[in-house]
Amino acid sequence: MKKIAILGSTGSIGTQTLEIVEENKDLIVTGLAAGSNVELMEKQIRQFKPALAAMWSGEAAADLKRRVADLPVKVVCGMEGLLEIATMPEAEILVTAIVGMIGIRPTIAAIESGKDIALANKETLVTAGHIIMPLAEKCGVRILPVDSEHSAIFQSLNGEAGNEIEKIILTASGGPFRGKKTEELKKMKVEDALKHPNWSMGRKITIDSATLVNKGLEVMEAKWLFDVDLSEIQVVVHPQSIIHSAVQYRDGGIIAQLGMPDMKLPIQYALFYPERRPMNTKRVDFFELGQMTFEKPDMDTFTGLKLAYQAARTGGSMPTVFNAANEKAVSLFLDRKISFLQIPQLIEASMEHHRLIENPGVEEILQAEAETYEFIQSAVSDFIIR
Repeated sequence: MKKIAILGSTGSIGTQTLEIVEENKDLIVTGLAAGSNVELMEKQIRQFKPALAAMWSGEAAADLKRRVADLPVKVVCGMEGLLEIATMPEAEILVTAIVGMIGIRPTIAAIESGKDIALANKETLVTAGHIIMPLAEKCGVRILPVDSEHSAIFQSLNGEAGNEIEKIILTASGGPFRGKKTEELKKMKVEDALKHPNWSMGRKITIDSATLVNKGLEVMEAKWLFDVDLSEIQVVVHPQSIIHSAVQYRDGGIIAQLGMPDMKLPIQYALFYPERRPMNTKRVDFFELGQMTFEKPDMDTFTGLKLAYQAARTGGSMPTVFNAANEKAVSLFLDRKISFLQIPQLIEASMEHHRLIENPGVEEILQAEAETYEFIQSAVSDFIIR
């Protein structure tokens, strides 16, 4: 039996993780955490019977506590609640599917408690990779990527210990606006950006895919996960999303992981690594597929990816600013307060405004996030759609 805890259980990754639990009776859920979806959390508690459940707000936690008063589950809230779930002795592996930088502290706490991490929270490595990876090595725990691209790289590295990587090929679907130019993007609305051609994801990450910011975050994440230089990470647009990423070795050989666009495969792989279990999902049919195509990313039009590389090269606290500015800008776009093209404009303005911290600790990372939010709050009046 393997015991797991999940941060972000009501989101896209969290709900798919629980579907895998349903299909594998030797998985036991010990703890669940969510933001504000009390109704779904109640259903999850009744089905999976965790010992501990957390909601982000005290109000949501109080509501949940009333709803599940007939069950033997402890309900907690806020950061303290997340930390309690992250460190609960019963859990062997923590699935970090929570969105945002609130995932950093629980991840650190779980690592220090000796738990393996099934990592689906990009912000953790983007902003604190210089803290997380050495700590995981020191504590002897595994960081198992759940993101489809990083899982593909992880799988492509299996059995190749000691062989030198020439480059990582990080694939991107191109999102809903692939091939469009700046003039066309000026007209794009929220509904257009949320129409991803291949993947079913949460609203925020779907917008990130449309701007290519998501791929920029993945570049930063890959740098830390696989200990490679930015110059060794090549982004390739692959519209069919069948090759999920690949590794090229020094002899020119390329090993790739292929499969249908389905997040349950990398989630299950992380939970049971190194075992591969049966999955009742659609298989790739090469005759039906016919062809696979590849393109260079258009970083002149989709400047979010270019800014991500810039932030990663600068290092220090700059990736935190990039991430925080994007979070705020995407929220403003989803609220229809700024246009699609103003997302990267706000990111760039935030990066230009920031005073760099070379080697930030957790408190400085969180402070840089707060200062970025404050800057956008003061600057956004110049961007607001009237």
